Amino acid sequence: MAGIEADKRSTLESCTQKDGRSGLLGFVTLRHEIWQQERLCLTEWHDLVYREDPDPNAPPLVPPKARVDEATCVKKSFGSTLLFRYSALTFNGHRIHYDLDYAREVEGYAGLVVHGPLLAQHLMLLAEEHLGTLGEFSFRATSPLMHFEEAEFCIKDGSLWVRGPDGRQCMQASAAAKI
Repeated sequence: MAGIEADKRSTLESCTQKDGRSGLLGFVTLRHEIWQQERLCLTEWHDLVYREDPDPNAPPLVPPKARVDEATCVKKSFGSTLLFRYSALTFNGHRIHYDLDYAREVEGYAGLVVHGPLLAQHLMLLAEEHLGTLGEFSFRATSPLMHFEEAEFCIKDGSLWVRGPDGRQCMQASAAAKI
């Protein structure tokens, strides 16, 4: 509730290592709980993926194709200033979101990477617009979106996705209205 002091409690749920298409990956799951007046108000699971520096000689990964059967589609763009501000707002210091030279030369991206949670936030707003107050929302990033690309935010029933300009799926999500 607005105006009431809140307490955030975070717990490390799991930490695993796997071989993925792009090399060695580290998966970390955190559980965040928001408490007010000794009452649990919100629980969030946050899955983080860490990867090795990419091999510059490795063949590029083929991203999944996005669905094209949406009921509604909204176009959005994300500039470098917005990404810098979102990084500051969320205390995200990863340079792929605000340092173009680093994103290109070190990480091998074509541009600045749009934050996954920022894409998810826009999908969540789209879901709420179509489904009403949400009781559940989950998302998974599947391919990076660059700052110079216009994305399409799509919904059909409780399924949502972000489609890049070349038809690739950048994120998939599911939402359900609060009962």
